Amino acid sequence: MGTVFDNSVEEEDEQRCRGQVAKVEAEEWSWREMKLRAHGTDTQRTIIKEAHLLQLMAPLWRPCSSLPAISLPRSPAIDPRNRSSMADPLSVLLLARLSRGSLNSCPQQVQFLQRWENNDFCFEFLQRWENLDRFIPNRSAMDFDFAHYMLTERGKGKENQSVVRSQSKEAYLKLLAETFNMNRSRILAFKNKPPTPVKLIPDEFYSFVHQSKPSKPLRRIPQTPERTLDAPDIIDDFCLNLMDWGSSNVLALALQNTVYLWDASNGSASELVTVDDENGPVTSVSWAADGQYIAIGLNSSDVQLWDSTANRLLRTLRGGHQSRVGSLDWKNHILTTGGMDGQIINNDVRVHSHIVATFRGHRQEVCGLKWSTSGQQLASGGNDNLLYIWDRSMASMHSRSQWLHRLEDHTAAVKALAWCPFQRNLLASGGGGSDGCIKFWNTHTSACLNSVDTGSQVCALLWNKNERELLSSHGFMQNQMTLWMYPSMVKIAELTGHTSRVLFMAQSPDGRTVATAAGDETLKFWNAFGTPEVKKAAPKAEHPGPFPHLRRIR
Repeated sequence: MGTVFDNSVEEEDEQRCRGQVAKVEAEEWSWREMKLRAHGTDTQRTIIKEAHLLQLMAPLWRPCSSLPAISLPRSPAIDPRNRSSMADPLSVLLLARLSRGSLNSCPQQVQFLQRWENNDFCFEFLQRWENLDRFIPNRSAMDFDFAHYMLTERGKGKENQSVVRSQSKEAYLKLLAETFNMNRSRILAFKNKPPTPVKLIPDEFYSFVHQSKPSKPLRRIPQTPERTLDAPDIIDDFCLNLMDWGSSNVLALALQNTVYLWDASNGSASELVTVDDENGPVTSVSWAADGQYIAIGLNSSDVQLWDSTANRLLRTLRGGHQSRVGSLDWKNHILTTGGMDGQIINNDVRVHSHIVATFRGHRQEVCGLKWSTSGQQLASGGNDNLLYIWDRSMASMHSRSQWLHRLEDHTAAVKALAWCPFQRNLLASGGGGSDGCIKFWNTHTSACLNSVDTGSQVCALLWNKNERELLSSHGFMQNQMTLWMYPSMVKIAELTGHTSRVLFMAQSPDGRTVATAAGDETLKFWNAFGTPEVKKAAPKAEHPGPFPHLRRIR
């Protein structure tokens, strides 16, 4: 039996290589790899990992015209009696070279290796392969802890979220990152950051316009009111709520014992009701969602329900409070009332026994009440500097500690409350004279997301229905309205015109106009939120005609 390296075999192999380059059979390579992993040396096991990389590099090192095909035994160190078969020259060469000097080396492998080392191309390949540099990265600038968090925790529960983040979400995450020192933009960094360049021009010489390019033109906000009306004898009391703008575009304003209605569509004013001195003055007003029915809270602790279209008293709710009712808010057929006695009562206006639930928590007068957009949570602020979040499912007739969250961060009376119309569980609250802060709350976790010191008493808050903006009204010293960009809380504009604290604000149904009433006995209308976007009407479907079946394409 002749050796595999005789001349006849070589000539035959060289002729075969001119047509194509031999490839390693999949089964043979897997068998050899398995044997080497099980019985080979550390060096032989190492080549298994590098062989895949070298196979990818093979087209760069092995032109078809330069390398002859090689025939050699199947794993000669294990079974030298097997006949030769075609094998990949790179793989055979590497295995033969690594087995040199080992106990399992055979003469065929040594002879094969010597023959290939005499080949100029193979010698150059082996020399380059042995002299390849190893890349050692500088990992001092890497942040592996944060990288692990980003890979494991950050993506949880985001399968159903939108790919495009909202502007408020981005700003909130940026603020959160700065607070907890998580502003890490470089995770897999292979070199340290370059030194900060020296600024030739100080920052104060750059204008805000050059630093930030708005995505759309800035809205012009008029600094003067569109209209001013007299509001004689309006009660200057921080804890009352004497104005509301209904969905039928009618504004209700209480002046002492009388409730007036002003129709914004035609500018006409009318008197709804004047109560007697025994029940008066009027301490609160609130429109129902339909814009037809209005609730009126009285100093006598009674609450009256009126039909504004017929100027007719529907019913009077009694027996719930022991003193004046200064706060009202609707949730469908439930009218929630807050009194000076600290109680909050849910009244079902459809039934005779109207009291269906009671919230107890405030120790002083309830100054503000607001139901969330979903109707699941109720926010209440009191003269005891407390802010409560109530869940409608936890209300009962007998429990005295059924609140969801009790928030004590304010240092003055809390009257101004506003639920965000575009973000769930986001509530804005404002504190009185010694506080002067606007705070933003996550009502699901009770966390305070941000606090802004305005420098003056916060009397009322309104969210813009069309933009991410918040309007606040204030007292001493400037008695102004301030428009804020949310969530950055950058001042957009300050509207001045009142000479006393701006106690009450109401927003028109289209969200454009804001009405303000102050202790200076004036009622002003401001174009604070701009012109709303007009939605295009959906195209009407074409009438099919008397014979719709004839319109089909056959």
